[in-house]
Amino acid sequence: MVRGATYADVRFVRQLRQEISAEDDRLRSFSDLEDAGLGVRVIADGAWGFAGTSDLTREGAMKAAATAVAIARAGATANAAPVRLAPEPPARSSFRTAVAVDPFAVPVQEKVALLQTVNERLRKHNGITKAEGFMSLRKDERLFLSSEGSELDSAVVTTAAGYQATAVGGGDAKSRTYFPPPRTSGYENIRSEDLLANTDRIAEQALEHLSAEECPDGMLDLILDPQNLSLTIHESVGHATELDRALGYEESLAGRSFATPDKLRNLKYGSDVVNFVADNTLTGGLATHGFDDDGVVGQRWHIVEDGLFVGYSTGREVAPVIGWDRSVGGCRADSWASIPIVRIPNLSLMPGRDPLSLEELIADTKDGIYIEGRGSFSIDQMRCNFQFGGDAFWRIRDGKLAGMLRNVTYQSITPQFWNSCDAICDERYWVPDGVLNCGKGDPMQISQMTHGAAPARFRNVRVGAAR
Repeated sequence: MVRGATYADVRFVRQLRQEISAEDDRLRSFSDLEDAGLGVRVIADGAWGFAGTSDLTREGAMKAAATAVAIARAGATANAAPVRLAPEPPARSSFRTAVAVDPFAVPVQEKVALLQTVNERLRKHNGITKAEGFMSLRKDERLFLSSEGSELDSAVVTTAAGYQATAVGGGDAKSRTYFPPPRTSGYENIRSEDLLANTDRIAEQALEHLSAEECPDGMLDLILDPQNLSLTIHESVGHATELDRALGYEESLAGRSFATPDKLRNLKYGSDVVNFVADNTLTGGLATHGFDDDGVVGQRWHIVEDGLFVGYSTGREVAPVIGWDRSVGGCRADSWASIPIVRIPNLSLMPGRDPLSLEELIADTKDGIYIEGRGSFSIDQMRCNFQFGGDAFWRIRDGKLAGMLRNVTYQSITPQFWNSCDAICDERYWVPDGVLNCGKGDPMQISQMTHGAAPARFRNVRVGAAR
């Protein structure tokens, strides 16, 4: 290449973002943003260089390319080893999210009215002092060109909406949240009938939560719903199996991992019923973008198979470090101005193979806690020791739900926790929940991915009140 780079790629990215939130009977915030630019990445003298620009003229692109090469050559002076990319055949394809209703074509007044109606229905319950509704709409258009001959383009649409009711009394406040799974889909994913149909249940559970008994301290069996599991999967499996973290390349934001390459195919990550499958081809998956920002098309692979740790999320740079001859396509940037990094894929706990309903799982549990939704969490630098909460909790006694609990947290160590899983409901109960705001890197990048699961039981887990 003219400036001496041995590899180059360029990404044109155009992003639309519409965020709406309503508080009680008023519109709290509304943002409608559009952004576009080019990101140029090169390898020169064995080192990476990157530059981004919003100047979309030929001159702007050439200037960014020159800057990227200059940065690479400067970085090469401190490079321990030259960058080596896993081979990838040139590809030419287009990817589009299946969209029945363009969310950006729906009138803003209609969206705001839906959130205000939700809040009105929540606040009709005496004791509900705060109601908050939110909606997030995204569209990412991407064109990827590489010096190897790849020409890829995509248009990915993401939609999400939900709400929260807060009850106040007795010197305390408790909330309950309803957040249907976000998806790469059109506005059809935001079903007003579903949102409105759940307002009474959410308000009543917020009020019940306020007067619930405190969480006991000790060792109990847990049944976790798909939304609660989505965060636990994300933090204790998803981040732990990003290969750049496992190699020690990424250490910001609790960035290392106990799941180092020497444990690959040697670590019993979970019990025999535990299977974690990464699938960046999943219909509606938040990380289903057709291809990653290395130009690798979406794939499906195991991270944990029958309890055994067998895989990572990788990019083309890190895959060869552990002897892999191809990346699985897990390298993504959150905008044209960001350099691609390894990200969590659509990563799901697969459903149980035998017929099992949530009701049957509860009936088979003598003494435990059933947890729905997400709450606070913390996890150590190695993604090993953790504590998670939830959004709503019920005590299980002799196979029946026996009233709500409050201030519940559970604590464990990652392999110990997943090895305690002895039952997972079948595919009828599998729900593709996900994360819209995953932060990684320094400077931080925000990404999204789906974490599907069915309700699952974990034996003899330490629980205690969050005070």
